[in-house]
Amino acid sequence: METRTLQGPPSILPLYARAAAPMIPGASLLPFVPGRGVEIPEIELELPAVQAKPERVAAYARVCGFALRDHLPPTYPHVLAFPLHMAVMADGSFPFGAVGLVHVENRIVQRRRIGLGEELTIKVKPSKLQTHPKGRTFSLQTKVKSGNRIVWESTSTMLRRGADQQQPADGPKSEDMAPISSRRPSGELAAGVEWRLGGDLGRRYAAVSGDRNPIHMHSLSAKALGFPRAIAHGMWTKARCLAALESRLPDAFAVDVRFRKPILLPGRVEFAGSSQGEEIDFAVRDAKRGTPHLDGHLAPLEAKTKDGRK
Repeated sequence: METRTLQGPPSILPLYARAAAPMIPGASLLPFVPGRGVEIPEIELELPAVQAKPERVAAYARVCGFALRDHLPPTYPHVLAFPLHMAVMADGSFPFGAVGLVHVENRIVQRRRIGLGEELTIKVKPSKLQTHPKGRTFSLQTKVKSGNRIVWESTSTMLRRGADQQQPADGPKSEDMAPISSRRPSGELAAGVEWRLGGDLGRRYAAVSGDRNPIHMHSLSAKALGFPRAIAHGMWTKARCLAALESRLPDAFAVDVRFRKPILLPGRVEFAGSSQGEEIDFAVRDAKRGTPHLDGHLAPLEAKTKDGRK
């Protein structure tokens, strides 16, 4: 495993250019363009001395629905790690470009709340390719440390659709991404609140997260990649769910989601939830048709004693 320590966060726009370059015939022959490799490279990127900027956290909180507090929203470390995610996928030894990948699952483990002014070290590494009925998957594994302790970690699972699979007109079908294992299917969860999502949501979230994938930015760029309209970011949807549950979140918890049918913008969706004890199942569905967009499950982490036992 090769570990590269960075002196600062990579610039996103050049990384997007490199990630999209494999779409140009012959571009993958260039040494700095992804697409030359066969397997996911064994690399780890490390970024030390990271501090979230309060004004950026506040802007993110407004877009996602979080209250302003003295600690980070539980999804915000993903934003801090996102430039490293892009740098991994834009590496010249990566087997394909990032454009067209589908985010199918995300797991976050928050071991404790992260203070707004804490200095963090972020590490990101990819996993090996795994077979999937619709292509191949790999994961981006992120660990965030404060001092010598891991305070937050995540696994983002990405699907690379097979070369013989055509992208459907409305994006990945719901059966491509089966619902996450939970106590109750999403269709059985009682309806909660309706969210009306504007056509500019993708651009507003991109401005606070750095994720400017063209499928989220505008209908024209989304159509070029097989979607009838721009679609909401999966990580915005997860963040919005956790913001809706914010008053019930423990200090330490694990939350898993699977992203199902994309949310077309503008749109109307319904947030549903159910709890049993301290565990919560939640889902996002189309407000009119009940089409599933996201299934999630949240559970508190068990406390440990000083000797490490639960």
